[in-house]
Amino acid sequence: MIKEGFKLDNPGTVEAVEQLLRKEVEKVEFDGSPVSGQPDLQQQLAQTKYKLGMEYAKQGRDQEALKELDDACLLDPDNFIIRKQRWYIRYPEKFSPAIQFEWQQGQLEKEKEEEERHRNQGLVCGPDGCFLPSGQK
Repeated sequence: MIKEGFKLDNPGTVEAVEQLLRKEVEKVEFDGSPVSGQPDLQQQLAQTKYKLGMEYAKQGRDQEALKELDDACLLDPDNFIIRKQRWYIRYPEKFSPAIQFEWQQGQLEKEKEEEERHRNQGLVCGPDGCFLPSGQK
């Protein structure tokens, strides 16, 4: 449930979580449908690129870190942690002395709009960059 998430609009799921929190049960199974816990290949690649990017960042290799984090974001655009790490490297002033949450929300909206424009223009983005349908960068 932690890895795959769950929906609060399902009363059975809510009750199961409450039972776990109250320590009434140690594990819960739903309708015989197993939770795999295994991300798909694209998610695995995004996580690998994220980890590599963070390692570069620790070493002060910001440009290499940003390339890996940008690639990870293309592969997993809904991953807020990846986006936030990119922002932290690009805009450190937005995180210190205080985190500017309103700025983050605006930045997220701006990036999502740009990504939507790219999709509407027929651009295909992946770990090697964005390409026009004809194959030109």
